Amino acid sequence: MALLTVDLFSESLEVGTSLSVVLPQATRAQIGIDSVSAPPHGWPVLYLLHGLSDDHSAWVRYTSIERYAREAGLAVVMPAAGRSFYADEARGHRYWTWISEELPGVVAEMFRVSTRPQDTYVAGLSMGGYGALKLALRHPDRFAAAASLSGAVDVSILATAPERAELHERVFAGSIPAGADLFSLVDALDPAAAPPLWVGCGTEDVLHDANRRFVDHAVAAGLDVTSDFRPGLHEWGLWDRVVRDVIAWLPRPKVGP
Repeated sequence: MALLTVDLFSESLEVGTSLSVVLPQATRAQIGIDSVSAPPHGWPVLYLLHGLSDDHSAWVRYTSIERYAREAGLAVVMPAAGRSFYADEARGHRYWTWISEELPGVVAEMFRVSTRPQDTYVAGLSMGGYGALKLALRHPDRFAAAASLSGAVDVSILATAPERAELHERVFAGSIPAGADLFSLVDALDPAAAPPLWVGCGTEDVLHDANRRFVDHAVAAGLDVTSDFRPGLHEWGLWDRVVRDVIAWLPRPKVGP
């Protein structure tokens, strides 16, 4: 595998930003690593989003994502998104435009990855779990699957948390638009057009109840949802175990005849 840190300029953000990227690599002499060859359409790609207190490096630093990606023959793109909730901030930068519109083009231009929807996935933890579901629900034609790990799936909680008041005001100007509310996005989506979703959370996590409500809401709306509520808190030990299961769950096309 190759691990890259990419520092680049974003037209959407009008400022420099960073990505961490894991790419499969064909090798012959590396001990303990099987050689791999890129599929004809390029590597399937997982966009993996970070949480509120993290950055583009977090998944690489705190999990074995590089090893899991190698086992799956998967490229992984991990963009920085600040504390934006993957939104075009009311008083800040256009992170939604960067992640949803500009980034896929940048990745396709720079790396040998597939641009086919059936080879493209999105996942994230906490704030990134919210962002992954938001991407999949607003652009269901672009993704073969989406997963949320301990996701902040109900952003209305920000409005009632005094310690998040400044964040809520900066990102949403004090009011959650319909396009940012996952429950409303589920209601507006044709279930037949939705990609399969994976939604999980630790049973001791403060976000557990909200995730249960989201799963129930999405299932009632007819979406294909796999849920995983196992013992655990809001922490990396859990997410390291779970992200490997998520990668195994992804509906990856078979290579070859």
